[in-house]
Amino acid sequence: MIDEETVQKTKELLGTLINPVTLIVFTQEIECDYCKETVSLAKELEKIDSKIKAVIHDFQKDNDATKKYGIDKIPAIVPVAGDGDFGIRFFGIPSGYEFVSLIETIRMVSSGEHGLSPEIEAQVAKIDTDVHLQVFITPTCPYCPRAVLTAHRFAFVSKHVTSDMVEVIEFPHLGNKYGVMGVPRTVINEDHFIEGAVPEKVFADKIIQSLEK
Repeated sequence: MIDEETVQKTKELLGTLINPVTLIVFTQEIECDYCKETVSLAKELEKIDSKIKAVIHDFQKDNDATKKYGIDKIPAIVPVAGDGDFGIRFFGIPSGYEFVSLIETIRMVSSGEHGLSPEIEAQVAKIDTDVHLQVFITPTCPYCPRAVLTAHRFAFVSKHVTSDMVEVIEFPHLGNKYGVMGVPRTVINEDHFIEGAVPEKVFADKIIQSLEK
C-alpha cells in the first residue's frame, strides 16, 4: 500500500508523535470494497511509527465495539489517543489526497494541537447542541482534505461535534441521499450543506447558522 518514497514522506509529515495513537479499524472479510486495503494501510502505518497501533474489529462479530463507536458502515477507522474518542471517523479508505487527512489527524490526536485560531476555537467551543458533520470526498479531490481536516478539528475541540469523512464512491447510496454532485460537500445534521473547501471561519459560521434555524 505504501511505497518507500511515501514511507519517508509519511515519517516527515508525522514528525515526532507525543502520545500513542490507536487506529481502530472496522472491517469484514466479504462484501466490503477496500476493507482489506484499509486494514493493510493501518498495519503499515503501525510499522512506520512505533506510537501508532492498529486494532482490527470485525464489523459483524465484534458487536460491542461496533456499538461503542457507533459504526454503521465499513471500512471505518476511528483514531483515538488513550481513552479519548474525539468523534472523528474515516468511512472508506483514506487513500489518494485523503491519506494526508489521516496523517494530520493522527498528529493532532497525538499532540493535542489542533491548529485552529483562538477565535475559531472559542466559537466552536461554544456549540452546545449536537452537530454531526459528514464530509463527502473522493481520493482524487485535492481540495477535500482541507474540508475534512476542518471538520475533524472542530470535533477535536468540541464534545458536541462529530466528524465523518465519507468516501462517496464507496457509499454511492449516501451520495444520492444527500445530493452530492461535487466534492467536497459537507452535510450538517442531515439538512444543511457546505459546498467546497471554505475557510474555517465560514465553516464555523455555517454551523452556527444551521443551529439557529
